[in-house]
Amino acid sequence: MPTRYNGPGLFGRPLHAVLGGGKIADILLWKDKKLSAAFVAGFSMVWFLFEVVEYNLVTLLCHILIALMLILFVWHNAAGLITWRLPNIYDLEIPDYTVRFLHNKFNFFLRKFYDIATGKDLRFFFVTIAGLWIMSTIGNFFSTVNLLYTTFLCLVTLPIMYERYEHEVDYLASKGNQDVKRLFNKLDSTVLNRIPRGPVKEKKLR
Repeated sequence: MPTRYNGPGLFGRPLHAVLGGGKIADILLWKDKKLSAAFVAGFSMVWFLFEVVEYNLVTLLCHILIALMLILFVWHNAAGLITWRLPNIYDLEIPDYTVRFLHNKFNFFLRKFYDIATGKDLRFFFVTIAGLWIMSTIGNFFSTVNLLYTTFLCLVTLPIMYERYEHEVDYLASKGNQDVKRLFNKLDSTVLNRIPRGPVKEKKLR
């Protein structure tokens, strides 16, 4: 068993902050056990319908919409007979801040992808290429639904496992990072430094 690691953490700050520090972080770290369990049950049901029952996506969406329409119809027309609150359209609308959040995240992804693809950090460029190649290879052995479900299960299990065994994981990650750095330095000195690059144009100060 590795010794207790006292260096900087794998992420340099608390895992809850790394995951965004909001409701999503609470779900992934099982701070709200009922909500986390509900998400796991929901995604498991979707996986079961697609992979076991072999539901078609269009058929499933149509059946869900039919069920929602019937529920809203009964709810709206029975609200006058029973002491129910009438359904409000604002309860179904997507908040503006959610759209802005997704918009900002998508633009952030595009900027990061551009920075990586242009080779500003060669180490990260090759790591990304290797990661994408590994994912493409794994994708040949799984259906899309199975791959997404497996990814979801990793998201709801690995963070809580890391939080529980943080020191052990940080120790192993530190050792592995040192080995990768030595390997990359050797690759950099023997291969990458010999790749010719175009001249860097200096920006003119106005």
